[in-house]
Amino acid sequence: MPKQQFDKAYIVTVDMGYGHQRAVYPLKDIVAQPIGWSGYNIITANNYAGIPKSDRRKWEGGRKIYERISRMKNLPFVGKYIFGVMDYIQRIEPFYPKRDLSHPSLQVKQIYSMVRNGWGKHLIEELNKNPLPYITSFFSTAFFAEEHGYKGDIYCLCTDTDISRAWAPLEPQKSRINYFAPNKRVKCRLELYGVKSKNIFITGFPLPKENIGKDMNVLKKSIGERICNLDPKGRYQKKYATTIETFLGKRYCVTKSKHPLTITFAVGGAGAQREIGVEILKSLHKLIDKNQVRLNLVAGSRNDVYRFYEDAVKELHLEKCYGGSINIIYDENKMEYFAKFNEVLKTTDVLWSKPSELSFYAGLGLPIIMAPSIGSQEDFNRSWLHSVGAGFEQEDPKYTHEWLFDWLDSGWLAEATMEGFLDAPRNGVYHIEDIVLKGKRSEIEDMHLL
Repeated sequence: MPKQQFDKAYIVTVDMGYGHQRAVYPLKDIVAQPIGWSGYNIITANNYAGIPKSDRRKWEGGRKIYERISRMKNLPFVGKYIFGVMDYIQRIEPFYPKRDLSHPSLQVKQIYSMVRNGWGKHLIEELNKNPLPYITSFFSTAFFAEEHGYKGDIYCLCTDTDISRAWAPLEPQKSRINYFAPNKRVKCRLELYGVKSKNIFITGFPLPKENIGKDMNVLKKSIGERICNLDPKGRYQKKYATTIETFLGKRYCVTKSKHPLTITFAVGGAGAQREIGVEILKSLHKLIDKNQVRLNLVAGSRNDVYRFYEDAVKELHLEKCYGGSINIIYDENKMEYFAKFNEVLKTTDVLWSKPSELSFYAGLGLPIIMAPSIGSQEDFNRSWLHSVGAGFEQEDPKYTHEWLFDWLDSGWLAEATMEGFLDAPRNGVYHIEDIVLKGKRSEIEDMHLL
């Protein structure tokens, strides 16, 4: 019997950092609105109208603790210890030797204890008034749906290149939760956790459609200009001219970019590492002043980070460069921030950030300079970027004006652009829509183990 087809689905996420919300933003075209709700698109499970106070308290406690500890990591003496305790609780066990990892962790048991005491029940009851496919980017909200008897299909979108036991249900072999894995390693990991293979789809991470375009025209145009800026001496282009033309097409092989060398530095949702952005600004300020380099400082949805960057720009007397060679990307609404960020990426040549969910944006042909990790899952993202060939360890940001231009002269960053474009998945959003709406088993066939 053919599977029922749909036009829309409920998209459920959580407001914790940026990773879980950024993951579902590209699915905005298929969002369904629950019966009786108004003004809603993507549902934020920890902050929606009518959420019970008891549920809100549970969510708020966890989010505040995570953000506070993330910012405390760099405190002398105690910072690393406190963060280490949290990181240990959420740790990802070594993959080898392959073994049965299905026994639930303490974290999973605690989550299920709260769910079975009613956490998340109100949300599922609301959505059960008109059950449609349910897609969520957080494990707890997937457990909500199953435990509280959601009547539609349940899909959980994994947001890192490797995942902890917390993502798998208490009794994985009995679960009906389906998983979207961004790479092969996550599928293998879920199988070690006891999730049935038939319930796992390797789709890749969903990247924004507006950065890809019809027949990849937007993406290829961006990459053509990017390679031009990242290979000023033409070393990579000369050596790999056939490869570039074969995979981009002759019309996108340009000889001059329409924008100056552009670097985008993005902080995480907790506002950690904002100081690195200021160090980059100080190092490059002379080039910025001459409009030879454009720097985008991404404050996200945090007003405190926006003010921090604004003060730094004023201190260096670069206000005249606003809207030109320097931009601060900010919007208090996260979905609006994602839209602004995606627009900026079209003319970004280098993305500089910790190896968060933004690691997957290597699939847009973006070479990624990696700031220090915050959390063990980011260490795995770092390894994945190295395996793809699209990531570089940052050198001292104070000397960006020196080492970055050595890298440019070598053609390394241009090579990383093509490596990411060719080897990192970019069509996750289309695979997910095919599976959820059309009932097709749509997956990546050519993939890395990591």
